[in-house]
Amino acid sequence: MTPAATPPVADQRPHSATWHGVTIADPFFWLKDPGYPVVSDPDILAYVTAENDWFEAHMAPLAGLTATIFEELKGRVKPDDASVPVKDGDYEYWWAFAAGAQYRQWWRRPVAGGAPALILDEVALADGHAYFRLGGLAVSPDGRRLAYAVDTAGDERFVLKVRDLASGADIATVTDRSVGSPVWTADSHGLAWTEVNDQWRRFRVRLHRLGSEAEDATLYEEVLDIGFGVGVGRSQDGAWFVIATSDHVTSEIRLVPTDAPETPPLLVRARQPGVQYEVDVRGDSLVIRANDTHPNFRLATARIAAPGDWHELVAASDRDYLRGASAFTSFIAVTGRRDGLDQIRLLWNDGRDEAIAFPETAFAASLGSNPEPDAPLLRLSYTSMVTPATVYDYDTATGTLVTRKVQEVPSGYDVGLYTTERLTVIARDGAQIPVSLVHRRDWPRDGSGKLHLYGYGAYGIAIPPAFSSSRLSLLDRGVAYAIAHIRGGDDLGYQWYLDGKLEKRTNAFNDFVDVARGLIDQGLAREGRISASGGSAGGELMGAVINSDPGLWRAVVADVPFVDVLNTMLDDTLPLTPGEWPEWGNPITDKAAFDLIRSYSPYDNVRPQAYPALLVTAGLNDPRVTYWEPAKWVARLRATGTGSNPLLLKTNMGAGHGGKSGRFSALEETAEEYAFILQQFGLAGDAAAG
Repeated sequence: MTPAATPPVADQRPHSATWHGVTIADPFFWLKDPGYPVVSDPDILAYVTAENDWFEAHMAPLAGLTATIFEELKGRVKPDDASVPVKDGDYEYWWAFAAGAQYRQWWRRPVAGGAPALILDEVALADGHAYFRLGGLAVSPDGRRLAYAVDTAGDERFVLKVRDLASGADIATVTDRSVGSPVWTADSHGLAWTEVNDQWRRFRVRLHRLGSEAEDATLYEEVLDIGFGVGVGRSQDGAWFVIATSDHVTSEIRLVPTDAPETPPLLVRARQPGVQYEVDVRGDSLVIRANDTHPNFRLATARIAAPGDWHELVAASDRDYLRGASAFTSFIAVTGRRDGLDQIRLLWNDGRDEAIAFPETAFAASLGSNPEPDAPLLRLSYTSMVTPATVYDYDTATGTLVTRKVQEVPSGYDVGLYTTERLTVIARDGAQIPVSLVHRRDWPRDGSGKLHLYGYGAYGIAIPPAFSSSRLSLLDRGVAYAIAHIRGGDDLGYQWYLDGKLEKRTNAFNDFVDVARGLIDQGLAREGRISASGGSAGGELMGAVINSDPGLWRAVVADVPFVDVLNTMLDDTLPLTPGEWPEWGNPITDKAAFDLIRSYSPYDNVRPQAYPALLVTAGLNDPRVTYWEPAKWVARLRATGTGSNPLLLKTNMGAGHGGKSGRFSALEETAEEYAFILQQFGLAGDAAAG
């Protein structure tokens, strides 16, 4: 019998801990390698490998379907795709894929005319690495140098380098502990960057001077609160470093001139618990987005000379949720949502308030790349469930949208075959939950069809009703696709987020279940004929709903799932735990938080019952959801659950939170997940779509 002929069974080794008078047994605690982020324990590696072997054994009969779907997905990707060039100073910049390449090349050419020049080749940088990801990328103001950061392990600790663009040679390695994008000084001789510590905490912003032998100076270090993370950006006009420190509910901003980076940081307003604010700068004025008076945020202004003296520009409201503000020379571009749909407004210096109109009633729209101080042609991104990603330039002089690019689907896409709609489901407590649905026009609406439901519901992250060419492989095989815009995201405003976190966390889980049952009640699905998926915190959602309502689901995919919530929140040595307490609660000091998290934590609530077919993914180098969370969860499910449905765990041994890198390698994992879902729907024999 080969090792993959039967599912692996993890050892159960005695381990327990007592908190608030409650003793919690954790027989799979040993799967956490004490040397993490290095994972070298042979027993752990043997178990994870055995699970991978079991995954491969189960998927082997689906190899033909998986290969067919992969070719479909690949056929919908333009082989030599390229972005629309963006002007920044004397050059315009864009990226492009060579035909069939996994990674991008970055190009520029002079606005005044001249030949394109390759400034960075991801293909060459990725050569020889099983994993590759480009992080920050920034050209110096004088156009002579490029700062870029790369990760070749998936652990999100980026090596930051500086390249001389005339020679193409790297002239400095700044650090191997950066995250985010670097920001150049005005004189192009230095750059600010964000440093992470051993616990992967973004704890300080440093200034590197090219050619200097001195240690990089500290512009700001967060020492007041271990739960706060630091980052650095730049104002729209490029005159200021914007240094932000925050957790999930409170923020604080400091400004440093890019032409005088040794200047002591200017504090805009001291942190106040529960108050978040963001700042942009225009001339001698600040534009501030803040939730100090209302959960949906307001806009205010202040003088740099008196940064804490805020004067209201746009009042907050229950209906309009303000999500961002960019202070261009001629106007302030305000992004937000009204009734859950994206809005972009231009507040002109002469007092005009202009809303940009879009062609559909349900869509997702956002600002694109606009690096210069003013934007007479404002770059926008647009999509809907049936409209491929579209790049517009909004001509501010004429008030018209100019189409610059529409995502191509080389193998063909007939929008007339599909339809999308916005539904509402009433949750058990009366809340109205929006649902975005897309399906082929010939999909049966009598409950006999297959339905896939996606959800996230955390951190105030909304899931936009966006187009996916990959999703067509489900739609064309008779599976409708729905997004549940549940509480915990900010789809309907910031209060929608607040109503799905901390003591209200279970609203997110209930909403997802209620959406599934509501779609059944509307005649669009039947119990046990719904598949579901979610990743990270959405994986926590998957774990919660299969514990509470296992019979609803035919198949569930949980990608890098945050499922060992209680143990993680009790371990303040883990990279992200202190910063997560405002989202989930602190069970170390708060017994009520301990009891609540314990009541829903998926790992802690596995019980003897028949679970749906389940595919779980993990990344051995994942710094966000550590590999042992899905590993422990699967081990307990295998030891405790009943029934005969497949339970699979696939761990990427050389990747992190995002899975495989490379545009086609990532599609391989999508193809596997789709094949798994289709198998459970009894559609695995239908290799061809359409």
